[in-house]
Amino acid sequence: MSTINQGFNPAVIAEYKEKENEYGFIPVEDEDNGDEYVNFMFIGKYKEKEVIYDAVIYTLRLNHHSELYELAEQKTRERYPEFNSMTYTVDENGDLAELSEKEEEMGLYMTELILEMEEEGEVKVKEHIEFDTSLDFGVGLDVGLHVEVITDQVIADFVKQFTAGSLQLDTTLYTFETHSLEE
Repeated sequence: MSTINQGFNPAVIAEYKEKENEYGFIPVEDEDNGDEYVNFMFIGKYKEKEVIYDAVIYTLRLNHHSELYELAEQKTRERYPEFNSMTYTVDENGDLAELSEKEEEMGLYMTELILEMEEEGEVKVKEHIEFDTSLDFGVGLDVGLHVEVITDQVIADFVKQFTAGSLQLDTTLYTFETHSLEE
């Protein structure tokens, strides 16, 4: 059974246009939203057809950190096949439960990998847009921008430039230091 993607439906698009904020997009409630990552929707064109974009926009610093962590997890799994990911449990008092000796060893190894890869500049990121046409509703956009924080104005500027076809992405490769993520 094939369903029609309602994100291309003119009546649905008209409803969404009414929901746009003063910046020209629709904020999406998402527990992951923060200073460096925001989920939102906006109306634009895809292959000459009007569509609702379901977009996430994030800083390159967050992108770099995620890529670094993912690569460190992969390398840790190669050395420790029993490694899934670093998970912490809470005891009955609400305190972090102690890690086993093996978990500590794997965690330390992963931390050392992250610091080493960071120092060597092994992970580099640049501004990008990735389209996801497999969504059931609209078209997905994954956007990484070289900004300090994601604000309504950053999103508004992106939407304006993207829909006008004037968006220029920075092709410079960047690296970041992990400690700059700490608050």
